Amino acid sequence: MYSFFRSIKQSAEELKNASTIAICGLLIALNVVLGLFAIVITNVLQIRFSFLAVAVAGFLYGPVVGGIVGAVSDIVNFVVRPTGPFIPGFTLDAFFTGFIYALVLYKKKITVRRVLAANTAVMIIVNIFFNSIWLSLMYGQAFTAIISARIIKNLIMLPVNTGLLYAMIRFVEKVPSLRFKRQK
Repeated sequence: MYSFFRSIKQSAEELKNASTIAICGLLIALNVVLGLFAIVITNVLQIRFSFLAVAVAGFLYGPVVGGIVGAVSDIVNFVVRPTGPFIPGFTLDAFFTGFIYALVLYKKKITVRRVLAANTAVMIIVNIFFNSIWLSLMYGQAFTAIISARIIKNLIMLPVNTGLLYAMIRFVEKVPSLRFKRQK
């Protein structure tokens, strides 16, 4: 429990650093660009890769910054390309996405198993459960109908997302200007 609150405090202190703000701005921009390339299957079922930028923000800067990057990215994505009414629940989901990735990845040894655990937690809590609630309310469709399709899609995407995120984090770890961030 102590390490949880310590990581929250360390993450909040990251916001005082100008380079953190600049890199987070770049990650938000990357999230928006990746969000433009969604594969739309139905109005409630889409494949996106913009989660990578939010996960990297959580990995580099912790739960507070990861959550903020997720929430701001959601709002900017809505402004750039609105696909329906603004639902604050999706912004909350985006915050929790960055927060959860950071809880599992921030200042930890990165392994495929750890990245799989982070993706699984986000998949179950955010993608399947909470997003299905908001989509059900938004489109007036039955929760069970939405959730069943989303479970299948997320199970198919889990190994793909895990491989992509693992490769992305390994790449980010090699960036010299970000190396100091990983020191404990």
